[in-house]
Amino acid sequence: MSHKLPTIDALQNRPGPLILLLAALVMIGPFSVDMYLPAFPSIEASFGASPAALQQTLSIYLMAYAVMMLWHGALADAWGRRPVILASLAIYAIATLGCAIANNIETLWLFRAMQGVCAGVGLVIGRTIVRDIFHGIAAQKVMAQITLFFSIAPAIAPIAGGLLVGLGSWRAVFWGLLILVVLLLTWCYRALPETLAPEARQSLHPGSLCRNYRTVIFRSEFFLLALTLALNFAGFFIYIAGAPSFLVKLLGVSEQGFAWLFVPMVFGTACGATLAGKLAGRISPEQIITLGYLCMGVASLFNLGLCLFFPANVMWNVLPVMLYTVGSGMIAPNVFLFLLAVFPTLRGLASSLQGFLQFSLAALVSAFLVPLIDASLLTLAFGMMAFAVAGGALWMIYRKTRAPLDSDTF
Repeated sequence: MSHKLPTIDALQNRPGPLILLLAALVMIGPFSVDMYLPAFPSIEASFGASPAALQQTLSIYLMAYAVMMLWHGALADAWGRRPVILASLAIYAIATLGCAIANNIETLWLFRAMQGVCAGVGLVIGRTIVRDIFHGIAAQKVMAQITLFFSIAPAIAPIAGGLLVGLGSWRAVFWGLLILVVLLLTWCYRALPETLAPEARQSLHPGSLCRNYRTVIFRSEFFLLALTLALNFAGFFIYIAGAPSFLVKLLGVSEQGFAWLFVPMVFGTACGATLAGKLAGRISPEQIITLGYLCMGVASLFNLGLCLFFPANVMWNVLPVMLYTVGSGMIAPNVFLFLLAVFPTLRGLASSLQGFLQFSLAALVSAFLVPLIDASLLTLAFGMMAFAVAGGALWMIYRKTRAPLDSDTF
């Protein structure tokens, strides 16, 4: 007897299981990066690889991840959400198996690239499914809850990876990741219905695809909202990319003390997402975003004051970064919903391009800006403030030049 998938109405009335499923999907990306980081020394010893060669396992993955983000949404708009997710998870499982049995560093590069091609599907299409099913206040709450779960992944993944390395070897990390993705694939097959109606599908013909990309890229609303999200993210990403200098060189933390930064950042993002969900329906989405920017502004000023007038202290200097992520966690789910509302028939493509823009900016910031500003606490603080001000300015331009915003816009 064939398995019956839940209906859209059933998911709207009882969204809890779907929220957990979509949260698991969007966590694939962070787990693919952070879970194997504790295994670096073991992989290096196993293959006799240089640190530079080992670093390529991450760089190659990130390159494939960023480029493929441009396509996940277009494929999902053309073929439907469900088949693209199932196919991507299946390929990801094969790639993870390849990583687990790789016998040289070059083979590991290949299968890490395959993982990167598929890992972004959860983030791009998972968030799009939210907008397919939910509207108004319900969409705000669901997106905030998924953001909450997503924010926890960077803290859980390296801990789980470290435990697996301790129990076995570096290969145990990929075997564990394989078990997780097979379980997730089974879960999606049994519980995730198609949410895009056949009549709403878009063509993958090169001419149609080019027109769709132009439609999104040349809309000023897209760049205002997408850059708002990217700049807000970059404001605390400079501390992630500059963590070795920030924590070890400037604050005197040991190489094993990175939790001093990452746990508060995860906690802050989770608190912000929780507040966004609690406030949905009580105040307007634009008021929630305004409160988020107020929080980010206070955090940035507090950070500058600490750096100018007080000696370095790990607890105090991490605190404003955590406060910044509280504001960012309040802003992100609401701004993203406004962005999807601009393109009701091209949500997947819009989600793809937003993700590509955000991660591309993060890569540029990591490669070129962070090396220039991570030499002192003060320059890092100015960097945070600059990104907060730039993101806030774009949001204000959007508000001034577009129609009034409310939950019905979603």
